[in-house]
Amino acid sequence: MARNIEIKARANDFKKQLALGLALSDEGPTILNQTDTFFRSPQGRLKLREFADKDAQLIYYLRPNSSGPALSEYYITNTSNADELKHTLAQTLGTLAVVKKTRTLLLAGRTRLHFDEVSDLGEFIELEVVLTDADDVEQANLEAQHLIDQLGISPDDLQKAAYVDLLLLQQ
Repeated sequence: MARNIEIKARANDFKKQLALGLALSDEGPTILNQTDTFFRSPQGRLKLREFADKDAQLIYYLRPNSSGPALSEYYITNTSNADELKHTLAQTLGTLAVVKKTRTLLLAGRTRLHFDEVSDLGEFIELEVVLTDADDVEQANLEAQHLIDQLGISPDDLQKAAYVDLLLLQQ
């Protein structure tokens, strides 16, 4: 199972924070239009992420609802047949919700910076410090905290819930 340290925060000044992210990044920006269909899962979260170019990924992940850096474990399976897979999963597991977003992806070292404009929710920032099996989780937490500080993310901005949970709370 792959791992990363992840945070999610509501952007308090999206344009300014994006400019800070661009200054910190080694690569990007890459603009991604993503549609995530979430399915019922007995544990963790299961989503089919569809991209504008018709490629898709089935992503299963385990992450606690935490308002700070949290360890996330995940599996990703690429697919070129999103429609059939989505139909099969909807029939067998049931669909929870669909999250649509435009993501600006930046890379800063081993960290993926996501500046997300999420339909019906607003503007957010996600950080993912990608880990190898040999990497120290505590060091990655410190890296995440350093980026939180550099991007001007306050403790009040940090979110415990995933986008799908925030969307379901509105319904």
